[in-house]
Amino acid sequence: MTRSSDRRDFLRTAAFSTALGWALPGMAQRKRNIKIGHTGITWVQPPPPRPPPRPATADGAQPPGRGAGGPRRVEPAYIEGIFKDVSGLGFYGLELFTFQIQGMEDNGGMAPLIEKYNLPLISAYGGPNLLDPTQRKDSIAQSMESAKLLKKYGGKVLVIGPNGVRRDSYNFQEHKADIIATLNEFGKALTDIGLTGCLHQHTGTCVESREETYAVMENVDTRYVKFGPDIGQLQKGGSDPVQVVKDFLPIVNHMHMKDYSGGEAFVGYCPLGQGKVNVPAILDMMDGRTIAGMVMVELDGTPRMPMTALDTATIAKMYLEKQGVNFRS
Repeated sequence: MTRSSDRRDFLRTAAFSTALGWALPGMAQRKRNIKIGHTGITWVQPPPPRPPPRPATADGAQPPGRGAGGPRRVEPAYIEGIFKDVSGLGFYGLELFTFQIQGMEDNGGMAPLIEKYNLPLISAYGGPNLLDPTQRKDSIAQSMESAKLLKKYGGKVLVIGPNGVRRDSYNFQEHKADIIATLNEFGKALTDIGLTGCLHQHTGTCVESREETYAVMENVDTRYVKFGPDIGQLQKGGSDPVQVVKDFLPIVNHMHMKDYSGGEAFVGYCPLGQGKVNVPAILDMMDGRTIAGMVMVELDGTPRMPMTALDTATIAKMYLEKQGVNFRS
């Protein structure tokens, strides 16, 4: 075999090994200084068992039900399953919804799971009503109750999710002042108990578009309100996530790292590396930064997913390892 063919074989093998995310001995691979967590939204809670039919009334009609409302159900075994999978893959932290943390209080709290799986609870997604000033005081007070539980279990960041709205009739300018006022007041209250509030722009809400995101983040008091962008949501909403993160990088203190393909599964999102988001460029900007929270992999779970939540998280881990990200052993 000639030296030229040896070289071609070596380069072919090297390219193949790089595609698989590992390197041959002596081949340098960049290692990033960044810790990655995962949110729990990908794990879809199974529906509750269907109750037995109630006895009919004398005229044969079914009696009226209780209707909707009340606290959302939280199944402890489901929450533990999230901890088990995320910890088993070596992610550095977990994010849950505030209602899940509250719901676990009647089931022994979060501490046993955090200890059992050696997985810190970094953040929670929730927050007050940003639109209605008549509800501001009570809504912030309610949100602070869940924030205090997050703090109790060692959490660092409350991810503030905006209200859902009818986008076809929503007028941002009519609500801009109230959104900013509520964010400032809530952010100050979070700061006072040692948490960081990070606004998370979201499609289908009162802060979705590039213009709305910039208008809010350029006018809030950034001593108390930081930015926690969802890069997949930015892509889906028509923004360039790399540019948005670059423009607000000094106040980015948390992140949902999500990819977007526009496909039918996962509400258009997809496992990392399979979509349109320039994830490596985002990693470049976050590499080595000290932030209050953590970069959290996320993929929206939906009924009848084409793969399991564990599968999608495994794909994300493999992709990130190719980008030089280390995980816990």
